[in-house]
Amino acid sequence: MNRYSNGRIILLAVGIVVAIAYLVILLNTMATRFFAAGPPLLTDPFLQNPTPNSVQVVWFTEFEGRRHLVEVGDNFDQTVTATTRKLSRMFEDQKSRVGEQTEDGQIYASPTARDIWRHEATVEGLTPGMRTGYRVVSVAENGRSTRSDAFSLTALPEPGRPLNILLTSDHQSMPMTPANLQKVEETVGQVDAIFLAGDLVNIPDRASEWFDDNRNRAFFPSLQGRAAGELETEDGGTEAYRGGRLIQSAPLFAATGNHEVMGRWSMETELNEQFNDPVPRAVAEGRYVAQEAELNPTADPAIAADWIRDQSFNTISYDEIFSMPQNEAGNTQYYAVTVGDVRLVVLYATNIWRTPNLNARDRGRYRERDEDLIQPENWGFGQHIFEPIRAGSEQYAWLQAEVQRPEFTDARYRVVMFHHPAHSLGDNIVPAYTDPVQLIDYFEDGNIKAVRYEYPKQDDYLIRDVMPLLEAANTNLVLYGHSHVWNRFVSENGTHYLETSNVGNTYDAYVGYIGNKRRPIPIGFQEDYRPTGDPNGLEPVVPTIAPTSDEEGNLLPYLASNDLTAFTILDTGTGVVSSYYFNTKQPTSGVVKFDEFSLMPSVGTAPFRDFVAHLLD
Repeated sequence: MNRYSNGRIILLAVGIVVAIAYLVILLNTMATRFFAAGPPLLTDPFLQNPTPNSVQVVWFTEFEGRRHLVEVGDNFDQTVTATTRKLSRMFEDQKSRVGEQTEDGQIYASPTARDIWRHEATVEGLTPGMRTGYRVVSVAENGRSTRSDAFSLTALPEPGRPLNILLTSDHQSMPMTPANLQKVEETVGQVDAIFLAGDLVNIPDRASEWFDDNRNRAFFPSLQGRAAGELETEDGGTEAYRGGRLIQSAPLFAATGNHEVMGRWSMETELNEQFNDPVPRAVAEGRYVAQEAELNPTADPAIAADWIRDQSFNTISYDEIFSMPQNEAGNTQYYAVTVGDVRLVVLYATNIWRTPNLNARDRGRYRERDEDLIQPENWGFGQHIFEPIRAGSEQYAWLQAEVQRPEFTDARYRVVMFHHPAHSLGDNIVPAYTDPVQLIDYFEDGNIKAVRYEYPKQDDYLIRDVMPLLEAANTNLVLYGHSHVWNRFVSENGTHYLETSNVGNTYDAYVGYIGNKRRPIPIGFQEDYRPTGDPNGLEPVVPTIAPTSDEEGNLLPYLASNDLTAFTILDTGTGVVSSYYFNTKQPTSGVVKFDEFSLMPSVGTAPFRDFVAHLLD
């Protein structure tokens, strides 16, 4: 073979190599174009509304997508298609903490809608007590798909199966919340369920508080181990906490708190102002009647209902985000569900929080602003209640029937959860939980001098109506939040009352021997509110294992701290409720179990006699 032939062979070989290289590049380009991962999911999946043979899987994206599904099984070889809907009231505004922004700068100059889609699939054919793997897939409009990490799910646990249940409240994107939930996971591992007594976020229509607040402590990241909330340490440094990977594999059951409720709706009003501007439903109904001919000339009942809702208050975002169990009337604001050996009853007991200040410029719980006296359309109507719960109301009648059902009476543990405290050392228990009584003072010339509000103590609906009903039904535990403290009480009948809401921050406790910590009570008002202690007469229980103390060495019957974050676990295998705290100033310190009590009835009490009779029956 001559040199010419050898040269042609070499050139041909080089050409083949170059062609192969170009083909590889082309194939890689096509693979990148057609098979690359799609846009990220806004959340991991989480579990809702389990039944004895099914559970709902929910997740969110910022794209509508072509399709969304759940892959289930050991090899993820079973698929369930999800339904998709767009959240209707997700917004950001001037006070949103989103994206890259300076401390003073804001991305949004006014309320701006944010497009977020919710995907939900019901996984059926499950066996209680058996976990199976799952992950979710979202396919974007361009055909690219995104898969979540793999997690596990199971059906509603059957009675007799020991469970660890997290009892918590008042997350509200507060500083210590990610640390709290991270320590839950590190201490007890994967919990089996979460009971959350309200106040999940601050402003329910602000999307970033649920999904991606740039302080890295939004609701879903904190409960899914995807947060990065930083806290200062005692040595001057900082420590970042990721939260806990909890709700991906455990169902969440929540009660409606005052921070799940938005006030009067307006696209032009910033979100905080909307949130603080609810009025009683009856006031909106009266205003509608006065304008009905103009507002609804066709007398369409849907138009009337929407107007009254938008001009009073609503829970639209909360209701669209979650799938809580329904009661017989289809209502998810108050419901009951059996979780293993626990019969959980959830009530809608909350009101608008208003400042106790008596300044002329404050629309507060005790008075209207001076500037609004001749403008009733601007009145706040005190701390009005969102859903009636007094004797004779629909909710009370439902509760009466529920506590007589065998699912409740025969349950090993009977737990009732709502948001507003029944017994507390916190500030938010004052005034009484009742409808405000409006008092209008006039000058001699007939002009309004003041609009004031009283809250008759004898009409406290929780103490007068609800607690006697729960006590008579031998309720083991009443769980609530709202005051951002940890404290507990026990009634003579043996019912335990627990407020475990010192999760992310605190607003102090009010006890008689602690300096000037006295509730701000208006002078000269008709009601004699108790300035310290529990206004409803129970003595707080000092933690049984490791109580904290004040500077004088007094053991404190509460935990109210911006450094110590508390969480509580109900172990249904033993009936023991254990509370823990973690010192965020000392990130290398251990979690401290500081209190423990049993839900088994005490010997000699009426619940104990009923318990023994039930065993012998």
